[in-house]
Amino acid sequence: MAGTIDARLDELGITLPEPPAAAGAYTQVLRVGNLLYISGQVPFRNGEITYVGKVGRDFSLEEGQEAARACALNIVAQVKRALDGDLDRVARIVKLGGFVNSTPDYTDHPKVINGASNLMGDIFGEKGQHTRFAVGAGSLPLGVAVEVEAIVEVA
Repeated sequence: MAGTIDARLDELGITLPEPPAAAGAYTQVLRVGNLLYISGQVPFRNGEITYVGKVGRDFSLEEGQEAARACALNIVAQVKRALDGDLDRVARIVKLGGFVNSTPDYTDHPKVINGASNLMGDIFGEKGQHTRFAVGAGSLPLGVAVEVEAIVEVA
């Protein structure tokens, strides 16, 4: 039977992607006590990297937000896998960390990462309210425009 969060995903018309495998010598999710640490997720969808390039040159603010949203969908997919499919066990999205591959003069990094933050609020409601950072980077792995990591408290 679908839980409350699964019903919310259906209501929002969201289908979670298959969680991508680690691309290096690390794990995608590490549980320490009641916290899940989710490694940085990139805009990977249907087996392909999307949004390769720089925000402020190759992508607009809105496209950067879509890239951040894609990263957040992968975070939720990783959490769902780690919780054996039960997203109702999420007690709180504690923190998001956002990296934006941008031009040197770009300053709207927080607005880009709102794409991920807003999605967490849409899915988890009050439990989706979190702390966060958003910084610019000269480059990111695989040349992607955005990477987002997370810390999630679970019941």
